[in-house]
Amino acid sequence: MTKPGLLLFMTDIDPPHESEFHRWYEEEHIPERMAIPGFLTARRFQTLEGSPKYLAIYDLESPDVLCSPNYQRMIGPGKTPWTRHMEQLFVNGRRNVYVGISERRR
Repeated sequence: MTKPGLLLFMTDIDPPHESEFHRWYEEEHIPERMAIPGFLTARRFQTLEGSPKYLAIYDLESPDVLCSPNYQRMIGPGKTPWTRHMEQLFVNGRRNVYVGISERRR
């Protein structure tokens, strides 16, 4: 049985770029990711304390989704100019990939 995965990305962004950062996430980045088979959910958060300030969490059918041709194209030759621009603005960016080991639901 395939274990679920989670992709986590955290970053700060300088205040002058925050508006564009949010627009890029909502208009381009999340729709691109959600079009890739195996991406189940996309959620974004802003910290109440600590840093980095912004967090994005993607639930995956499996971490193997990140090896798929669709995902590899999106992070390689299919990367848009807007994405390339935004990546240069990330401060303290952190990306982690996890595999599920336990889950409980109410």
